[in-house]
Amino acid sequence: MIRKEEVYRIGRLGKTHGVNGEITFQFDDDIFDRVEGEYLILEIDGILVPFFMEEYRFKSDEVALVKFEDINTQNRAAELTGCEVFFPREAADEAAEDGDLSFALIVGFEIIDAPSGRSLGRIESVDDSTDNILFCLEDGMLIPVAEEWIQNIDNNSKQITMALPEGLIDLNE
Repeated sequence: MIRKEEVYRIGRLGKTHGVNGEITFQFDDDIFDRVEGEYLILEIDGILVPFFMEEYRFKSDEVALVKFEDINTQNRAAELTGCEVFFPREAADEAAEDGDLSFALIVGFEIIDAPSGRSLGRIESVDDSTDNILFCLEDGMLIPVAEEWIQNIDNNSKQITMALPEGLIDLNE
C-alpha cells in the first residue's frame, strides 16, 4: 500500500482527449519526464493507486496528454478526471541527489529562520510563474527564494534554513 508520505503531488488530471483513453495532465513538476518513471500515482477515493503510462506527449509547458495502460476508451479515461497525481519521493530524491531538485518536492518542508531558529511555517506551494520565485507558506506568508539566503536544505527533517534580510518577515505580518 502506498502511503501519502512516500509521494508528493505533481498535478491533476483534466478532461479526456479523443476516444482512445488519453487524458490531459496539468502538471506543476515535469519530474515524470526527467526521471525514469514508468508510472504515476493517482488518488482515487482516498487511496493511492499506481497507473502505468503507455505513452505521453507534451501539449504545452504545463499540460501533457497521457495514455495509461488498460485505459482504452473515453469513458474509462473520464473516470479519472479530476484525480490528483503524485510521484514517488524516493525516485525524486534520487534525482535531487544528482542535482535535479524539484520545487514540488519541497512542498511541505518547514522554513526555519536562521538567526532566531524559529519556524516560519510550512511550504504550501511554490510560485514560479515569474522570475521572482516565492515560497507560499500555509499561513499566507510569501518568502522570496534567493539562493544566497538558503543556508541548508535537510531532506531528512524536511526543513529549509534561511537567513532572510532584516525586516522581510515583518512585511508579511
